[in-house]
Amino acid sequence: MKNVLSNLISVSIPDADLQACRDALGILHDKLLPHLVDISPEDRRSLPKMGAKTVDFVTRTLEHMRANPQFKPVFVDLDEFARDLGGVAVLRSLQQPLRQLADLVDDSVVLSGSEAYGAALACYQSAKAAAKLGQPGAAGIAEDLASRFVGRNAKATVPPAAAGNGAAPSAPGA
Repeated sequence: MKNVLSNLISVSIPDADLQACRDALGILHDKLLPHLVDISPEDRRSLPKMGAKTVDFVTRTLEHMRANPQFKPVFVDLDEFARDLGGVAVLRSLQQPLRQLADLVDDSVVLSGSEAYGAALACYQSAKAAAKLGQPGAAGIAEDLASRFVGRNAKATVPPAAAGNGAAPSAPGA
C-alpha cells in the first residue's frame, strides 16, 4: 500500500447510479426480509454449523432417510428437512456475491477514510506550523482541530507522510 496521500481512490458515484443502488438495496431488503431471521450471537454460537464439507453428509442423509424411512426418527419431518437444505442452497447462492460486494464496499470505505484522514492530519500539521509562525487565523484553526486529540501525545498526531517518510499516518483514536 502506498503513502496515504497517494490518492489511491477517488469515489464519485453519479447521483443516478447511487439512487439505482439504493433502489436495488431496497428491493433486496423487501424481497429477502420476509424469508430471513435474526439470531443472537449466543444462539449463533450454540447452533451446530453446516459448512461446505457438511453439505454432502446432510444431502446423503436426506436421501438415505427417504429411501429407508424405517430408520428416520419420528420427530424428523423429511419435507421440512428438504426445505431447510434447499434454503441453504438458495441463500448461499446469494451470500457469496453479497459478501464480495460488502467486502469491496468495506475496503473502499477504509481507503477513502484513510486518505481523507491523512489529508486532514497534514492540514492540521500545516495549521499548527502556521500558528507557530504567527500567521493570522492559524491559531484558531489549530486549536479547534486539536480538540480531536485531547489527552493524547502530540507526537502521535504528526502524519508520517507530512514528516517526509512516506508511510501512512497512524490513526490515534480513530
